[in-house]
Amino acid sequence: MSRRRGRRPGPRLSWLLWCGALLSPAAGYVIVSSVSWAVTNEVDEELDGASTEETLPALLGDSGSLWQRSFPASAHKEDAHLPPPEGAARSRPAPAPPGMFSYPREGGARLRPGIARFLAHASAWGCLATVSAHEKIPGLPFGTCLPISDGPFNNSTGIPFFYVTPKDLLVADLMKNPMASLLLPESEGEFCRKNIVDPEDPRCARLTLTGRMVAVSPEEVEFAKQAMFSRHPVMRKWPRPYEWFFMKMKIEHIWLQKWYGGVADISREEYFRAVPRKA
Repeated sequence: MSRRRGRRPGPRLSWLLWCGALLSPAAGYVIVSSVSWAVTNEVDEELDGASTEETLPALLGDSGSLWQRSFPASAHKEDAHLPPPEGAARSRPAPAPPGMFSYPREGGARLRPGIARFLAHASAWGCLATVSAHEKIPGLPFGTCLPISDGPFNNSTGIPFFYVTPKDLLVADLMKNPMASLLLPESEGEFCRKNIVDPEDPRCARLTLTGRMVAVSPEEVEFAKQAMFSRHPVMRKWPRPYEWFFMKMKIEHIWLQKWYGGVADISREEYFRAVPRKA
């Protein structure tokens, strides 16, 4: 009688079976490089539910979130990428510098008028954009950086005052078209530098005021002097032949940018009612 024998697996099949047995313990794992991470379902849900301007900063500022762990403040220091010495106790990453994500977790819209008033009062200079009346660029935007003040240190009005000369092209523009926009950046202060935020980063707030520029009335000149000279004492010694005089902006619109994306439109009533509040 003939006996049938089973065929032995070929060399290729044996090699595949051997690789499968070798790799089977790794099922369910993800290879992560030094700049990558495995995203869990929990993180996916966390990110999907935080798509608005108000909730995203709260997620990013959470000390237990993925982003906080991935980019601690120590990442800005030298040798932060090196592993800790042997035997050293594992410690939690240092929290990000305060204020890196500007909006508070609650009440962001409620706090914006106060932040706008803070920028108006804390700013010693701003960039004023006018519609040019110069014969070479008629009708085009023309920007000038100049000192401002919304009042003495202990008296914030929210209204920017200026000390200008008729010899400035800026004044010639305003005589023809008094409408202007004033940009006040938070980068002037120490906040962005201390928190390692680029001055042009949207988290570094900026306030834009638009309105009509007018000469200060005789009844208000004394206050304008206090406002400007208390913040810029050197102005008292500027050459008199330049015929310096005071102007102010009658604000019509207030725009605040303090996060990625668009700007917040703040009403005049909210702005003038608010108390200056640090960003």
